[in-house]
Amino acid sequence: MATNMPLEVARLHLEIAARLRAADIDTAMLDGRLIICHVTGLSDVDLIARPQTPVSDDQILKINKMTDRRQAGEPVSRLIGYKEFFGRRFQVTPATLDPRPDTEVLVETGVRLLRALADGRPARMLDIGTGTGAIAVTLLAEVMSATAVATDISAAALEICRGNAALHGVDERLETVCTNWAEGVSGSFDLVVSNPPYIASCEIAGLAADVRDYDPGLALDGGADGLDAYRAIFSDAAMLMRPGGHVLVEFGKGQHEAVLRIAAQAGFAPGDEGAGLVRDLAGVIRCAVFEVC
Repeated sequence: MATNMPLEVARLHLEIAARLRAADIDTAMLDGRLIICHVTGLSDVDLIARPQTPVSDDQILKINKMTDRRQAGEPVSRLIGYKEFFGRRFQVTPATLDPRPDTEVLVETGVRLLRALADGRPARMLDIGTGTGAIAVTLLAEVMSATAVATDISAAALEICRGNAALHGVDERLETVCTNWAEGVSGSFDLVVSNPPYIASCEIAGLAADVRDYDPGLALDGGADGLDAYRAIFSDAAMLMRPGGHVLVEFGKGQHEAVLRIAAQAGFAPGDEGAGLVRDLAGVIRCAVFEVC
């Protein structure tokens, strides 16, 4: 009597990717790979080197359920519980915003600023609204002498931040503070950095479903004009910066002129020796470096 042959992982990957592609998901092959590796425990290399690896019925059931959720719009990071950022894996939960590739240009700029301290002393930074801790943890991992304070109004987000810091071996150099922006933070910093919420409240409903329905509203909603966070950040920054320090913030497409005005009203101007405005890989002005006028 003939028996059903077990499904091979390479064939399953193609089937899952086809389902996702039919749902107009551009990253179908990548998402399929991430789901399959998460459920089976196989690595990327295994999928290439061992394409005939059988997948159990129980694993197929789990993969199909996750694929259904991805087809319905749930981000793959929410399915597998992590997101890659700057070559590192960061845990994500419903309490945290997914780290975005666009933010890597902010991190690259922050690394350069921290390494450029003229006197070579250990740098100290403040990450306002840290979420997963992707910015602070990455900067600490890249600049081994640095220390950081990370704030967030969400205690649940800070728990994830601390877990990510421990995962990447920087937890002993990171302090977390549960507060609104920088309220109650003391001391002085070489770098104040933030990727705050910058979507205008009236625009939240029109966001893509995978953002609107799965990223926490606190991490998206920037107030009536999307700029509330920048007013708070620049209001506090002058009292928190060491001489020669910088403020580094990310913002949305087309918001740089408004952020420049807010910074100027607080006594800041684009710094970094004329390289204050920084573009991402798509050529969009994505972040800016400021110093006290």
